Amino acid sequence: MIRPVRAADAPRLVELLAQLGYPAGHEAVTRRLAVVLASATQQVLVAADESRLAGYVGVERRPALLHRDEHAEITGLVVDAAARRAGLGRTLVRAAEQWAARHGLPAIVVRSNVVRPESHPFYEGLGYLRTSTSHSYFKDLTAGAGRRRWAAGP
Repeated sequence: MIRPVRAADAPRLVELLAQLGYPAGHEAVTRRLAVVLASATQQVLVAADESRLAGYVGVERRPALLHRDEHAEITGLVVDAAARRAGLGRTLVRAAEQWAARHGLPAIVVRSNVVRPESHPFYEGLGYLRTSTSHSYFKDLTAGAGRRRWAAGP
């Protein structure tokens, strides 16, 4: 069953994020999840049965001025390692697409890191077209941060 995320899902999200290479503590995930739950422009959908979350997809409304009209963007997709290759990722992506359509958004974008080559044919198989490659830069704006690397992972 695909359903909207709940605050009580935070402990399992911590586990799923770690599987993707983005380890975060319970407090951080709980804080971030509270922001998403309060947002009118973001949604996290989870694949769940009565006992366990098997995956999630994050989707967000993105206004744009530069090169495309307002659109949706998939901001995260994780399927538990034990549940992969069973179609759950496809189901979650379709749920994100349906969310975007219900919100009147004409297109959806997803970014896939070069270090995840297995995800590239997955998205292409769902009809997504590669439109660019780019570098991602980060600057920590907190006092005394210098040029530390962001601790969010790859």
